Amino acid sequence: MPVPILRVIPILSLAATALAQAPPYHEHGDLLYIQERSGGIRSVQSPKDWAERRTHILAHAEEVMGAMPSPPRSTPHVEVIEERKMDGLLLRKITYEALDGDPVPAYLLLPDTPGQRPAVLALHPTGPLGKGIVMGDSERENRNYGEELAKRGYVVLAPDYPTMGDPQTDPYELGYVSTTMKGIYNHSRGVDLLASLERVDPERIGAIGHSLGGHNALFIALFDERIRAVVTSCGFNSFFQYYGGDLTGWSSSKYMPRIAERYGKDPARMPFDFTEVLAAIAPRPVFINAPVDDSNFEVTGVYNCLRAARPVYDRVFQAGDRLVAEHPTCGHDFPTDVRERAYAFLDRYLEAK
Repeated sequence: MPVPILRVIPILSLAATALAQAPPYHEHGDLLYIQERSGGIRSVQSPKDWAERRTHILAHAEEVMGAMPSPPRSTPHVEVIEERKMDGLLLRKITYEALDGDPVPAYLLLPDTPGQRPAVLALHPTGPLGKGIVMGDSERENRNYGEELAKRGYVVLAPDYPTMGDPQTDPYELGYVSTTMKGIYNHSRGVDLLASLERVDPERIGAIGHSLGGHNALFIALFDERIRAVVTSCGFNSFFQYYGGDLTGWSSSKYMPRIAERYGKDPARMPFDFTEVLAAIAPRPVFINAPVDDSNFEVTGVYNCLRAARPVYDRVFQAGDRLVAEHPTCGHDFPTDVRERAYAFLDRYLEAK
C-alpha cells in the first residue's frame, strides 16, 4: 500500500534570493571566474569570491532539480519498527519524517563503542532492496559499506531513496519537480536526525554512497554543509561524457525530468555540471572511486571534473590534499581495498577512534 499523502510540502529555496540574480554560465570547466549580469567577468581569488560563485552553482542546480525545501531543523519524529542486536551493533529499522505525514524508511545502526561517535549517511545504489543493499542484503558484493562503517564505530543512517526499498510518498504528488531533490531533502532531514542523537558528534557527520548513492552523497554535501566529508563511488562524470552526452538516464522520473523538458537532454544547454558540484563542496574532503572500466560513468568525464575542481581546492583554499581520487582497474564496482582506503579517509577527517 502506498504511504497516504497528508499534505503538500511547501517548496522554498535555500538559494531563492540568488536564483533571480544568477547569470548563465556557458563554461563549466573553468570555474575561477564570476559571471556578472552586465556581461563582465571577475576572477575568483579568495574564499569570499568563491562563496559568490558557489551561490550561483546552487541556484543553477535548483533550476534543474527544483527548489530545496527549507527544513524546519527540528528533530524529525522517529518510529522504531524493529530492533535487534548484531555483532556489536544495535540495528533499528525506523521511519523518520521529512515533514509531518511524509515518513522516510531507514536503518539506524548504533555501535556499542562508548562516547560520542562520528556518523555517516550510507546512501544505497540503485536496486529494489534500497537501504538493505548497504547492509549486505544484495547478491552483489562490495556494497555493504553501511554495515562495515558501523562495525568500525560509526553511527550509520541508511535511508531508502524515493521509489526504492519500502513504499514512500510520490515526490511529484508532494509538489517536487524531481525525485533527486526529494532525495536531497530526505537526506538533509536525516542529518537533522543524526545531529539530534546523544551518541553523535554533530560536527563529525559524513556521507558515503556507490552509484546512485555516489551522486546522492555529492548532492547532499552540495546543499547541506553539515556534511563534513564525502565518499563517492562510481557516482558521476561530466554530462558531456555521460553515455556520449546522451542524458536520457538522468532525465527519467526517478531523477530530473527537467533535463528533458527544459534542456532537451543536451549537456551544452545544462545550467550546471558535475565539475561545479564537485568544486562547490570545497574545501570539505572528498574521496572518489572512479574505476577505469566503469561503463556507467566513463572515467575521462571524471578526469574532466577533477581538472575543473582542483584549482578551487588548490588555489582558493590551499586544500588540495582533501580531494582524493582512485582509479582501480575494474568496472562499476567498489572493491574491498578501495573501500578500506575510503574508510581511512573518513577516519582521518571525522576523527574516528
